[in-house]
Amino acid sequence: METTNTDHKPLSLFTKIIYGTGDLGIAGWGTLRQIFYAIFLTDVVGLEARLASFAALIGVIWDAINDPLVGMLSDRINTRWGRRRPFLLFFSIPFGLAFLLMWWAPPWDNQIVLAVHMTLAYIISDTLQTLVAVPFYTLTPEMTPDYDERTELTTYRMFFNLVISLVVAVAAPMIKNAALQSGLTLSQSYLLISGLFGGIGAIPFLVMFFFVRERHPNPPQETHSIKEIAETAWQNVPFRFATGLYMLNWMTVDMVSLMLPYFLTYWIAQGNLAAEMNIFGSNISQDSVILGLMFITAIAALPIWNWLSKKTSKRKAYLFGMLFWMVVQSLIIIVKPGQTIFILILTVLAGISISTAHVLPDAIFPDVIEWEELRTRNRHEGVYYGIKNFSRKLSGAVTIFLVLQLLGWFGYQSPPQGAVVFQQSDTTITLIRILTGPFGALLLFSSIIIAWFYPLTREKHARIRSLLARRDKRQ
Repeated sequence: METTNTDHKPLSLFTKIIYGTGDLGIAGWGTLRQIFYAIFLTDVVGLEARLASFAALIGVIWDAINDPLVGMLSDRINTRWGRRRPFLLFFSIPFGLAFLLMWWAPPWDNQIVLAVHMTLAYIISDTLQTLVAVPFYTLTPEMTPDYDERTELTTYRMFFNLVISLVVAVAAPMIKNAALQSGLTLSQSYLLISGLFGGIGAIPFLVMFFFVRERHPNPPQETHSIKEIAETAWQNVPFRFATGLYMLNWMTVDMVSLMLPYFLTYWIAQGNLAAEMNIFGSNISQDSVILGLMFITAIAALPIWNWLSKKTSKRKAYLFGMLFWMVVQSLIIIVKPGQTIFILILTVLAGISISTAHVLPDAIFPDVIEWEELRTRNRHEGVYYGIKNFSRKLSGAVTIFLVLQLLGWFGYQSPPQGAVVFQQSDTTITLIRILTGPFGALLLFSSIIIAWFYPLTREKHARIRSLLARRDKRQ
């Protein structure tokens, strides 16, 4: 196996951990959106499902502009702190406050006014998230050029990603139930949850500013318009494959995460809005148990995928993980209410594969930067990661939009305020089961096809780095 550790000092464990903690904020924001935002819009804000779908989708129009713009700005900025770190310093606190803005349920009665308000809240919150997320992600290729060390760096980041996802998935329903029992309203409970995780998410970026350094703090760059850079990015063949794989991968994760609360509530619990499971003699929210077990398994499986990608390659490890997950997703359709053991087994198996989906697409992506540098003699990490961040949010927004549209057309009804048990129609429940299981398997199959043809292998990346090193020595 060809080594890629030429003329590079390995990152310290401390640096990897500090960088990894950044996902406490990004993943906290994303997990709340993935799992609870759709049901928040329909059951808390009170928006009709089809109208609610536009509150998420319209924000993507602004996303199409702000992600590449922030990326291009971070490529061109020149400070004594570098190009990326100033964003972490100045926008960490506003990013934390963005949680509160996105999860406040306004008291308006008019459906159109509600939809406009939630759309604007989403746009502003998303912009503040972009101002820290794009520079943060862009640090991965900045910090190390090494093929395997980038996987390690991504693994540390995904460890914290899955830890905060676990905490959010388990704690949010428990905080909500405790808040309701103490006399708070449902909307106040969501505001409490968002304030807590917004505070947790802001701190790591401030710490990162002081301890993480950029490898290319102020590299010489030719000035190009964003259109020219986008055209160059499109000509980057590995980038096209990596972006397609990334979008389909996260559409599956978003689909499963978004549908689970509906699936567990209206199929497994048969409409019991406060369903609980008895675990070791204690009654715990059903959502907390299932989501918690899934994320615990995903965290435990992280070293497996890191090891497998080193033994084979990122692409091969990803293919194996997605094939495994596709089988698990296909089995969800046969789950019946009351089959607790079967549900828990499928949850564990899904968690193993979700670990793959979190690590390997993000580990694959940084390698496309050197492909561009070899072709064009420029590095536009900011724009590349801006497009990547946009594709991530686009996949999430499109997923929410399609799901809510389908639920609305298939007769989904928001439960009345104060309801404890509420039944959906058989047609709606059938749709919920299909979207949670087989449709996710179809998306996975599409990502597997793209991964199969992904052209940038370990050996090709090592060759690219070798050619870049020779060119640098000649210059």
